Amino acid sequence: MVKAARDRSRVSDERPWWDTFPWWGIIIGAVIAWMAFQIVQSDDYALAWDRIIPGLSITIVATIQAFAMALVLGLVAGIGQLSRNVVVRNLARTYVEFIRGIPMLPLIFTVALIVVPETSDWIGLELSFQMRATVTLALIYGAYMAEIFRGGIQSIPPGQTEAGRSLGLTRRQTMSSVVLPQAMRAIIPPLGNDFIAVLKDTSLLSVLGVLEITQRGRQFSASTFKFREGYFVVAFIYLVLTLVLSILLGVLERRMTRDRKGER
Repeated sequence: MVKAARDRSRVSDERPWWDTFPWWGIIIGAVIAWMAFQIVQSDDYALAWDRIIPGLSITIVATIQAFAMALVLGLVAGIGQLSRNVVVRNLARTYVEFIRGIPMLPLIFTVALIVVPETSDWIGLELSFQMRATVTLALIYGAYMAEIFRGGIQSIPPGQTEAGRSLGLTRRQTMSSVVLPQAMRAIIPPLGNDFIAVLKDTSLLSVLGVLEITQRGRQFSASTFKFREGYFVVAFIYLVLTLVLSILLGVLERRMTRDRKGER
């Protein structure tokens, strides 16, 4: 009896189901269902949907292109910040600090309207406004990804590098075969968050007249004066896209941390 009373008096580590249940998912799902219902049952919302949804392909293409370029820039700059070469290290750090010190919108105007045209005249390569804005997004997020790569690499114990060098590997081989594969566990989740951020920031392409979903929403609202319907549909599309990506990112994080919880 005494032992049973002690067991009942102990604080349990188990939390009740209602405390861990994803209520936020129910709320967001209800909001999305309500928004979808409005689009289906209302002619004005349906018209806005038909006018805006063609811009989704541009949004997705720009997101993938910007993220891919930013990934390469971030990896190079991240490793560059850890280089023993003083020139490479300072150039990489200058790029990161310079880009992070300027707001995104002025940087887009500067690169798209000043830097790219002058560079195009010099090398003889003409870029569309969509590609100019995409390159700018890549430059911006490349700086933030550089910090992600740098932090992930520095999280690996120095003994791993020493072990790779003791096996006769060069510094480059040690980085690519020993350090980076282990660092990916810490790097991939924040990179996934940056992918979602890039998706949302493709809306800034609208300031250059690129016909992605935000610009199409602006055009529809301005031409029909149906601002509620136009921006309602834009918000709905972004919400669905980011929610799906967030769910996929959560699944990926759980799979990557499964061994830490003793799962097999």
